[in-house]
Amino acid sequence: MHIPALPDGSLIGIIAPAGPVPAARLAQVEGLYAQFGYRARLFPGCHHDTGYLAGDDAARLADLHAALADDEVAAVHCVRGGYGSMRLLPDIDLALLRRSRKLLIGYSDITALHALWFREGLPSLHAPMPASDLLLPGGEADRDALFAALQRGWAAGDVLLPLPDTAPGLFHPGQAEGPLIGGNLSLVAALLGTPWAWPAQGGILFLEDINEEPFRVDRLLTQLKLSGVLDAVAGIVLGSFSEAAAPDAVLRQTLLPLGKPLLSNWPSGHGTPNRPLPLGLAARLTVSATGSGRIELLASAK
Repeated sequence: MHIPALPDGSLIGIIAPAGPVPAARLAQVEGLYAQFGYRARLFPGCHHDTGYLAGDDAARLADLHAALADDEVAAVHCVRGGYGSMRLLPDIDLALLRRSRKLLIGYSDITALHALWFREGLPSLHAPMPASDLLLPGGEADRDALFAALQRGWAAGDVLLPLPDTAPGLFHPGQAEGPLIGGNLSLVAALLGTPWAWPAQGGILFLEDINEEPFRVDRLLTQLKLSGVLDAVAGIVLGSFSEAAAPDAVLRQTLLPLGKPLLSNWPSGHGTPNRPLPLGLAARLTVSATGSGRIELLASAK
């Protein structure tokens, strides 16, 4: 499995499956993609605002289905997260999703849709979104990295590395192979007990979050532990935990005793840097005795 490059001139469908977006920011979206040789189509729900949702469930679902059904649309990029994506899960047309096989791009609340893509055997891309990242000051490096990656694609043999000069954080040395899974910790936990929970067995679990104080991170990780997720995964990669007190002690107390390969300070998640991370692809996580690490994409996992 791989993620093919998006050729110049490709049309990217922009949908809002979760929260609403200010009109002024939406007005900049098409120009953003044009800078990198792509076209963008904003589906109607991007312009809706019903409080904390970008339109009712039926309207947001209709946009997702329309983007999947549109033969001209090469990939589906969520305009922002917030909340609401998991409300769509029971009614998504799985036959349409399987036929379209379109790349899903987004993160945060979009973790719920990433889990569905994975369950259907489709890769997706944990990556910054227009309204919450790419159009904001300071997001230029993440923007350039995302579009360069879309133009290049991902295939077996590719090696993903932390940013240069990243200081070792929490780590446990070792090597693990499995599919890259996960995303936002709150959403990974929220999906437990549902038919759309991430299949954890043998996976390399990526986790990040925002505005979650250490006691809440503790509660979420404990939920993953009690449910068997942390025992089931082969390795763990930690992204950013931003806009709250650092949960370093909680992460250390919960994750190090597992004895699994563990790498932190991965440059993905809320805030900057937020580099694209392909989900659903087979990978090998390698963590050295000094805390340096890498993720190599494989043709298949063990």
